[in-house]
Amino acid sequence: MRIAIDTDRCIGAGQCVLTAPRVFTQDDDGFSEVLPGGQDGADDPMVREAARACPVQAITVADG
Repeated sequence: MRIAIDTDRCIGAGQCVLTAPRVFTQDDDGFSEVLPGGQDGADDPMVREAARACPVQAITVADG
């Protein structure tokens, strides 16, 4: 699975971090990013839930 964050769309709501804290973090400006090694946790079902929880749909989770 591949996780992508549209940084132009992200508003820094932090729902992804609250939902899947082992995969997502927020940078110094408050915008979401995948933690180093976070792609390894892409099979965690909470990653898809984090994508659904994003208020601006900035997270894409794709198979492959």
